[in-house]
Amino acid sequence: MLKILSGNQVKALDAAHVKLKRISSLNLMECAAVGFIDWWKSKNFDKNSPIYVFCGAGNNGGDGFAIARLLYQSGFHIQVYKCFGDATRLSPDASINFKLLPEEIRLKSWQEFDFPNEGILIDCFIGVGFQGALRTEAQEIISSINSFQGKVISVDTPSGLPSDDMLKGVSVKADYTVTFAFPKLSLLFPEHGHYTGDLVLVDIGIGEEEYLPFESPYFFLRNKDISGFHRKYSRFSHKGDFGKVLIAAGSVGKMGAAILSAKSALRTGSGLVNALIPESERHIIQISVPEVMCLFGLPKDLTGFDAIGIGPGIGFEKKAELLKSLFEGYRKPMILDADAITLLGEHPELLSLIPKGSILTPHLKEFDRILGKTVNHKVRLQKAADFCKKWNLNLLIKGANSVICLADGRQIFNSSGTSYMATGGSGDVLTGMITSFLGQGYSPEAAMICGVYQHGLAGEIAGKGKRRGTIASDIIDAIPETFVRLDIS
Repeated sequence: MLKILSGNQVKALDAAHVKLKRISSLNLMECAAVGFIDWWKSKNFDKNSPIYVFCGAGNNGGDGFAIARLLYQSGFHIQVYKCFGDATRLSPDASINFKLLPEEIRLKSWQEFDFPNEGILIDCFIGVGFQGALRTEAQEIISSINSFQGKVISVDTPSGLPSDDMLKGVSVKADYTVTFAFPKLSLLFPEHGHYTGDLVLVDIGIGEEEYLPFESPYFFLRNKDISGFHRKYSRFSHKGDFGKVLIAAGSVGKMGAAILSAKSALRTGSGLVNALIPESERHIIQISVPEVMCLFGLPKDLTGFDAIGIGPGIGFEKKAELLKSLFEGYRKPMILDADAITLLGEHPELLSLIPKGSILTPHLKEFDRILGKTVNHKVRLQKAADFCKKWNLNLLIKGANSVICLADGRQIFNSSGTSYMATGGSGDVLTGMITSFLGQGYSPEAAMICGVYQHGLAGEIAGKGKRRGTIASDIIDAIPETFVRLDIS
């Protein structure tokens, strides 16, 4: 997994990389610009479209000068707008790249920008080193960029957005943010989605081992990380090896939640799936998912189950007693979702009974029900870390870039998923997937990592063809393909 550093650590990381690789900082800047161009080419932007590059005086501006040069060499029509005065002293590398601009590229002051209605604006004004308040002219430049009617692409971070903190002033509103080496923390806050647009991560050659000297509790989960968390099975493995799980879900009128959770557990690889449901609703699930066995009351002996997931659609009447019975009768980690989390908010005395290592999977409103109203995502992350350490539990903050919060304090941001997954039942599918992995003998950490990433990947697969028409059942149908794409046998 990729460690997420603070903005203050970026300069030290770059310096360490330059020293290790025996290259210059100018070489590293060129590598970033080339990485940007590689992404640019993948988007097949129209070569007849005018390109406007807004450059500051620092290294972010240096990236912009290098990008402008490379785009010009690729045949694009480039105009560079200087976001600094003629007497301003540029950073050393920015100065060199400024002088390397071809004479044919038109140079203007940002004040000469005439607000065209088309084209692409590349924002290289203020980079990751920004802290504090913006000066008046900087606010005017950002306002000018935001008045542009075409597409806006920010380099590393949208100008004005702090690297690690909540936005307190104005920021560029980008359609894409192309960030280098690792995603800056604030780019992953839901409150900043309006400013970051689509997040693109560009590798500039800094190896994961180079991050080791730097302290951070934050990590970014990528496709290439997943296979290492999966268990390996032999050709002699049988259904007992793939886990016997119990899904406690559904109630009168909400049996869809039970069906989605149980079926997703099966599609994720569980050998045996039992559903604890109201007996009156048995025909619904047994017709919909004949592979699932049904229970109509909580067994006295729960030790035969390898994992238990509870919460989707169970309702609230007399369910606090069910939770207490589960906590007292089953001491291995379990998954708590949806109505189970709301019940914990209403009965906080049950928190101390939850088996250590268990996994809670709240969305933002459910998070507030158990940890109190939260003003922003930065505060939410700290609350989650404190909660997990206090109770020795794991917690998943669901949403875009869902955050896996572990009992040891680490917080892992997911990179898979799509807005097309914002549909009823999507969370029920995730509950079944994590329960399945836990039942297959995965650690809580591995079950969360594999479940969350593959849930997002399944959503991407389903959403590619169906877009806004994607429903939770489509995500389930795409689960097997995630194993194929990740080359998991």
